[in-house]
Amino acid sequence: MALRLGTENKRQVYLVAGLFTIILLVGGWQIYGALSGPSTPPPAQVATAANIHPIAGGSSTAAGPEAQKLSNADIDPFLHFDKLAQSEDVEYGGAGRNIFSAESAPIEIEQPVKNARAEAALAASVPTGPPPPPKPPAIELKYFGYTQAGDKSLQAFLVHGEDIFMARTGEIVNHRYKVGAIRPGSVQVTDMAYNNTQTLTVVAF
Repeated sequence: MALRLGTENKRQVYLVAGLFTIILLVGGWQIYGALSGPSTPPPAQVATAANIHPIAGGSSTAAGPEAQKLSNADIDPFLHFDKLAQSEDVEYGGAGRNIFSAESAPIEIEQPVKNARAEAALAASVPTGPPPPPKPPAIELKYFGYTQAGDKSLQAFLVHGEDIFMARTGEIVNHRYKVGAIRPGSVQVTDMAYNNTQTLTVVAF
């Protein structure tokens, strides 16, 4: 006995049948395209400025100037044996020690003969101790004559600037100079400020 289908049931059956037909057509088309397509894989997609996406958080615009593009047109990939042989034939021709040989002895350099005079001058110029004390100043007195007293003792005539002094042995001249031994041609005078004794000879005016 045949079943009677309502109007709603007929619509559902038609819809299912249409969807099934579409699925069959799409699946058959994909299978046909896979079987009839070229055997070689499609070329890899070249990255262009359109499909390059910036890193998250970065900027899509350039952050600096364009980099320099290099060309390999002038690069010679071939090996030239003639030029390589020329570099291998170079020989070390130095006049001194061969730095590439462990058996090469160093050159003996003649030592200059020492000069005794130069060594003595160098030794004299090098100070060996503390500097000597400064020389005391010259005594600012002039001895221009003497006189003999009744006891035959001598008295010296001394000049200091425009002042004239007559002094015996042991006396002090100008609060600084002590007269020592008096002789006709010389007199000993001690500078008490520097404890320096000098012999003054007679001078003519």
